[in-house]
Amino acid sequence: MPQFPTHPRRGEVYLVSLGTKRRPAVILSVDALNRHALDVCVVGLTTVEHAKFSMRVPIKAGDGGLDADCWAKCDQVTTLEKILLQYPALGRLSEATFEKIQEQVKISLGL
Repeated sequence: MPQFPTHPRRGEVYLVSLGTKRRPAVILSVDALNRHALDVCVVGLTTVEHAKFSMRVPIKAGDGGLDADCWAKCDQVTTLEKILLQYPALGRLSEATFEKIQEQVKISLGL
């Protein structure tokens, strides 16, 4: 039986079960919270490019274990229960990509 981490980690990409659909999302919340809380803060990913949304960060296929080019929807940060995450993680985003996501989330939230 494969061993999974005891909690999701910041910067990891997971498939998230939302009803009948599974969508990728990147963990945004800090590991101290991810370890103990029942939910995690995530940024959803989409394969649909919206040129009008400047807060969407492009992610190349392969980064974070993704099999297609995606965009991080930094303008739509949300919280989900950890039970909705499909283990194991697809992968971890590169530091450069995750930093861009963090910057755009800060801008979208006015931080």
